[in-house]
Amino acid sequence: MVTARIAIVGGGLAGLYAAFVLERQGIEDYVLLEARRTYGGRIESVSSNGTLVSGPGSSQNGLDRFDLGPTWFWPAHQPQLDRLIRELGLERFEQYETGHMVVERSPNQPPVQMRGYATSPQSMRLIGGMGALVETLYRNLTSTRLKNDQQVRHIRRTGHGVELDAEDSHGQLTSYSVEHVLLAIPPRLAVATIDFQPALPDKLVREWRDAATWMAPHAKYLAIYDTPFWRERQLSGEARSAYGPLVEIHDASMPGASAGLFGFIGVPALARRKISPIVLRAHCRAQLERMFGPQAAEPRAEVIKDWAADALTATEADLDGTNRQHGAAPAASPASGDWRGRVVGIASEWSPNFSGYLAGAIEAADFGVQTLVEGLRNEELKPSIVE
Repeated sequence: MVTARIAIVGGGLAGLYAAFVLERQGIEDYVLLEARRTYGGRIESVSSNGTLVSGPGSSQNGLDRFDLGPTWFWPAHQPQLDRLIRELGLERFEQYETGHMVVERSPNQPPVQMRGYATSPQSMRLIGGMGALVETLYRNLTSTRLKNDQQVRHIRRTGHGVELDAEDSHGQLTSYSVEHVLLAIPPRLAVATIDFQPALPDKLVREWRDAATWMAPHAKYLAIYDTPFWRERQLSGEARSAYGPLVEIHDASMPGASAGLFGFIGVPALARRKISPIVLRAHCRAQLERMFGPQAAEPRAEVIKDWAADALTATEADLDGTNRQHGAAPAASPASGDWRGRVVGIASEWSPNFSGYLAGAIEAADFGVQTLVEGLRNEELKPSIVE
């Protein structure tokens, strides 16, 4: 049995930031459990040759990368995230929006160019992608407290606290004994994949189950090129299509590095299950050729990330894509009963102001940690060894 004062379930942005805040306040008696082999959760990147970046803690490095998950942040509206990015010394740049956009209204009409427009507030990106944020947080943490390949299956309330059972990819279970749990995975995923004993209150379970998981029903297509050739034609790389399969397209290029176009696939998740990835990629290439010319038909590399096929992101309830997105946040913890004060949700979906966004992960994690720390303030922190 591994013992610690606090367990953080999930090593995405919310979980890593929660650990960062705890350590910054002098609290290192925690363990972070991540089901994946890599950290970052829905922040996922590929290198310029289209291969998955293996994540922080690996030997893989470089800033020539592309995001398959969240891409932008908006400093004017998200000051807390903006301050963190500045504190960590990460470089930023504006989303490229110079030039005309391309619009495809029907399969019977050729795409047309229209005057582009700049978003307000300005959409910003990070050099090295959002993976740079994950990696920098990781490097600021005590790595022995972080455990990957640990999917939490059971959380039990005991007389002295809480016990968790986590399973690795070989089916081996490890048990953890803690006093408090910070849930840094989406609420819907938590109630679908973790057995709570005793059960959480019915009303809370319904709220968590009804909270749609950001990105869960969606898929992204990325095409990587040597140069952003569309800019030579005074195109911004932005496009909209009523025909598809890509419904919204943006310039994904990294300054001084490789070029790219990415788009959101408009084919519903259940329908995508019936389409071969090879066929879907071919349709995406054909669309880019229609909208940006023959050079777009020959990417150096291409990637489809279907978040609906990721069992550590999506549940069956996410696949119809009809549920609300970024809606009102559910309650983060039980108001009464056995679990009161023992489990708190801190993933982005619990954020009251930025549910589903990167800024929401920061807001929810910060609020959850501060609430927990206030409750611990008058208690003596007993050191324990994480094995």
